[in-house]
Amino acid sequence: SPFVTVSASLLPSSSTSPFSSSPSFPSSPLYSGYTQTSLSPIFTPEVQYWGARLLAWAAEFGLDPNLAATVMQIESCGYARALSGSGAIGLFQVMPFHFSSTDSPFDPDTNARRGLAYLAQSLARAGGDPRLALAGYNGGIGVISRGEWTWSAQTNRYVYYGAPIYTDASAGVISSDMLNEWYLKFGVSLCKQAHDSLGLP
Repeated sequence: SPFVTVSASLLPSSSTSPFSSSPSFPSSPLYSGYTQTSLSPIFTPEVQYWGARLLAWAAEFGLDPNLAATVMQIESCGYARALSGSGAIGLFQVMPFHFSSTDSPFDPDTNARRGLAYLAQSLARAGGDPRLALAGYNGGIGVISRGEWTWSAQTNRYVYYGAPIYTDASAGVISSDMLNEWYLKFGVSLCKQAHDSLGLP
């Protein structure tokens, strides 16, 4: 798989969430292809830290910055030095074969450009459907045209969290139950690493 998340086995199974739970909101349709000038407030402080750069990186590839932030949230929680067991690197957990020999894979700008180029390609192949684009980002673009029953458990989990997080971000809500669930199950340790590395209070 070209993109993977940091191993869940490295993360604690329980903790308390720093986020308030959100009330129930009707689902908004997933969509892309527009320009936003701010990032949704649902993302963790570690991802918010990268807000201005996420806006610039997303604009470079014609992506919704909230879709880019959703990927960063799940992949690294804003931890630029994240490295998965399968070798995926940096903020967007890009596999080494996506870099040239002169690239610095952990450099945030380089990592974002390689990751978001792949996300844009995935979104185009998915006909603009962000849910399928997330599946392609995680499982490889080839999964987009295959039945979901053929997707790996990891890709199904990625879409299970990513699609509703992106929907909440797009809907303008101030918190996300699904982001809270992801955080408690997979994000505590990863976000702490990001928090500490960024020197956040």
